[in-house]
Amino acid sequence: MTDRPQPSGPPRFDDLRAMFINATLKRSPEVSNTDGLIQRSAAIMREHGVSVEMIRAMDHDIATGTWPDMREHGWATDEWPALFERIMGADVLVLCGPIWLGDNSSAMKRVIERLYACSSLLNASGQYAYYGRAAGCLITGNEDGVKHCAMNVLYSLQHLGYTIPPQADAGWIGAAGPGPSYLDPGSGGPENDFTNRNTSFMTYNLLHMAAMLKRAGGIPAYGNQRSTWDAGCRTDHENPEHR
Repeated sequence: MTDRPQPSGPPRFDDLRAMFINATLKRSPEVSNTDGLIQRSAAIMREHGVSVEMIRAMDHDIATGTWPDMREHGWATDEWPALFERIMGADVLVLCGPIWLGDNSSAMKRVIERLYACSSLLNASGQYAYYGRAAGCLITGNEDGVKHCAMNVLYSLQHLGYTIPPQADAGWIGAAGPGPSYLDPGSGGPENDFTNRNTSFMTYNLLHMAAMLKRAGGIPAYGNQRSTWDAGCRTDHENPEHR
């Protein structure tokens, strides 16, 4: 088996758009340590031509619930529908957040719940709406839980239809217990080789996966179209309309 030929120069991804959602519990302009790690990944993307957008969830009035627009279910305001349109314009989604009590933040949970609320929508091929997009996550904190948080986020994203490439998570934690956070002086976070390596690998794997999906026209539709299944055309299963 021969190695796959490699490009002669750095790849370009000028046709890709990426969205980072920061699930910190801090509103802007308060310093977010998670944002410090986001900036490292975003810088790599921009260097290769990617259009990058960032959302801090706490800056927006995102209603709690599992419907696409919670204004139709008793909430006076809900900025999620407008945010969702921006998310759907991205080829890459990176959910990012802190660790609290060993788990993802409440803001992260809310974002995932609202993504789930829209997961029944279909694309032009009759597949679930998130098909054909790549996703990953970044986690920060000064307590244990990076892998636990990443498992929850990545499982959720793939279940909704996003494609998860290899090593699609990265994170940083300081010493267990009270101590400096990622951006605090002397934390060692920005200089940490393990974190920097994983962040770089995650970023490039997301870009490669998103580019492959986009240039292939997304995930092939054979066998995974909700619209076709609902119509009774069920690949490899007896059609209940013709028994």
